[in-house]
Amino acid sequence: MVDVADKPSTVREALAESVVRMAPATLRAVREGTPKGDALQVARIAGIMAAKRTSELIPLCHPLPLTNVDVDFEFVTGGVRVLAKARVVGQTGVEMEALTAAAAGLLTIYDMVKAVDRGMTLQELRLEEKHGGKSGVFRRRGR
Repeated sequence: MVDVADKPSTVREALAESVVRMAPATLRAVREGTPKGDALQVARIAGIMAAKRTSELIPLCHPLPLTNVDVDFEFVTGGVRVLAKARVVGQTGVEMEALTAAAAGLLTIYDMVKAVDRGMTLQELRLEEKHGGKSGVFRRRGR
């Protein structure tokens, strides 16, 4: 584990995204509801819960007192984009928390509609932006 004791506490934010690609019938089920319930609302809660437990899932990841986690969704051609933002006032970044939230949201959508379409593709899990800390700002090109 990296020693961050001498680093100053600053506001740090990270935005991650992922995409689940699916058949049109599956996308309709996500929009209209599934027998298991509202896939996006369940995925939102899963993403938030996962972000809060990132240090339990990723070895050597610092436990962070997150001040906010948002998980949102966009319908895109052939699928759903998961957007996860994490925020902390701390001594280390929240990239892993944002990525974990996006991944958990993605996996939860898959779980909610797998009875309709087991051929869904989980893709494009990536960091889009990060702010704060010594390295400053990162923005993926084209964003």
